[in-house]
Amino acid sequence: MFNFLLVIMIIDGLLLAAVVLMQAGQGGGLASLGGGTTSQVLGGRQATNLLTKTTWWTAGIFMSMALLLTILSGSRTGTTGASDVQKRLRQTAPQQQQAPAGNGAAIPGLTPAPPGATTPPPAGKKP
Repeated sequence: MFNFLLVIMIIDGLLLAAVVLMQAGQGGGLASLGGGTTSQVLGGRQATNLLTKTTWWTAGIFMSMALLLTILSGSRTGTTGASDVQKRLRQTAPQQQQAPAGNGAAIPGLTPAPPGATTPPPAGKKP
């Protein structure tokens, strides 16, 4: 059922896009497609009303289908809202390495000075 509703939503989205593109923006659109004969064939103002109503209906159906598919997708997987990508990342996440235990002797430059050793004075200063 989910796939059927998804196909209906895709078809509705394509129809919505076509209807919106046919509408007149600032005096263009469907009314200016065929020159002077378009207003005689489609009825001029009536074509605008039909396109406006079609736009509202297709947009309403699109929004309803989006909400319905969102609800169905959550109940379909039975999860707590995690996506498939998030699940895979949690499963394949590498374990973080632990810091070496001890007094820092494994890190070069952080070994403590032997007792009784003097440290050299900072550069540029004389003792």
